[in-house]
Amino acid sequence: MEEAQRLCFSTAFAGGRDGGIGGGSLPDAEERDMLSRKIVAAHDRLAKGTGDGSDMRGWLNFPASYIDSAEFRRILAAAETIKKADVLLVIGIGGSYLGARAVVEALTSRYYNDIRNGTPAIYFTGCNISESDYAALDAIIEGKDFCINVISKSGTTLEPALAFRHFRAKLEAKYQDRPKEADKRIFVTTDAKKGALLAQAKERGWKRFIVPANMGGRYSVLSAVGLLPIACAGVDVGALLRGAAAAQKAYAQPGAVPEDNACYWYAALRYHYYTRMRKAVELFAVYEPNMTLFGEWLKQLFGESDGKEFRGLFPASATFTTDLHSLGQYVQQGERLLFETVITFEQPANALGVTKQEHNGDELNYLAGKTLHEINETAFRATALAHQKGGCPSLHISLPGLDAESLGWLIYFFEKACAISGYMLGVNPFDQPGVEDYKSFMFALLGKPGEEHDKTRADLRAAYGMNI
Repeated sequence: MEEAQRLCFSTAFAGGRDGGIGGGSLPDAEERDMLSRKIVAAHDRLAKGTGDGSDMRGWLNFPASYIDSAEFRRILAAAETIKKADVLLVIGIGGSYLGARAVVEALTSRYYNDIRNGTPAIYFTGCNISESDYAALDAIIEGKDFCINVISKSGTTLEPALAFRHFRAKLEAKYQDRPKEADKRIFVTTDAKKGALLAQAKERGWKRFIVPANMGGRYSVLSAVGLLPIACAGVDVGALLRGAAAAQKAYAQPGAVPEDNACYWYAALRYHYYTRMRKAVELFAVYEPNMTLFGEWLKQLFGESDGKEFRGLFPASATFTTDLHSLGQYVQQGERLLFETVITFEQPANALGVTKQEHNGDELNYLAGKTLHEINETAFRATALAHQKGGCPSLHISLPGLDAESLGWLIYFFEKACAISGYMLGVNPFDQPGVEDYKSFMFALLGKPGEEHDKTRADLRAAYGMNI
């Protein structure tokens, strides 16, 4: 599977180096040389493990090897068991649910729970602390045969831990006369060696899968973290991994010039727009509603990886043409602070055409004979040209179709581009120290025992006069 057959990266709507209607937003020869050097340096730090966070590069060569692993076979077997249930509750937050939900919706439908065939309804929870959300799920699972897949490296992250406590109690109450039946319906994805969730799983005999210790949550969708719930939706997870493995091979080396490696060239252009063009926001745009959650996954991937040390592009996402009727005005004529990265697919899953009608009351007969996909593609081209004219460059990523192999390829493309981007920017793309601050304050305010929480409470009292 050659790169040209799977993913095409284009700057056709990004504006030329000689001005043009896009305002000359591509690098000139001198900057291209600088970007080439930075690409090679970032590649070396990633490939050789000399950069910050090198112990979290497990995802880098994972797809090609995992498909032949014993755990992958156990995932397929567990999915067949879970498929017998009415409902699967996937409990996790951040990377423990975003990737899986994005892939399920992309490869099935955003209406998956209404049109599934022979697979359980899948609901993602543990990503908020909302009473109304819990109550709604309580009503959904009432009288249903349901399973739980709880995903947490430690088992003590507040949101998923609360959800697991709540829904595990529901499951155990349902099978109170047969406790082992409840245990058979709990599937745990956690650390292989330590943690509260691992201890519970060992004690109760719950089926266990591994959150790789050398892989952060936002890079973990192609591990058991994402593959188990994805497989339960009937997705060909083998094809997903094969696509990622092909991308792993295609993007292994930088190449003689930046364009030789589309993944690295995209990372370099992100750096160029941030440092030279002074863009502050990258807007990920899709034209397929099924890809909306993929945009949410991209926001976490790039937001947690780049956004530190008071630098980095702010990742946003939009679903066009829907959001052209809300955000479109700002993109066209608001502050010139953003550029777009647009994802499209060449071949539709279904061919639905516009028919000619005798009474042309809606005045749409000029579209007769065209497919909705053709009209959607035209909307993309027209929008990119309009945004380019307005000074908003558009980078374009195109794949043949929205299938498992293409999506696996796309996932790996963005994961590697994100890591290269972080090293080009001069930050560790694999940690998230800022996330810990809110957790520390929350645990202190909630009265969690422990010397470190006592100290945080004292600091908050001194700094803010808080009565805690």
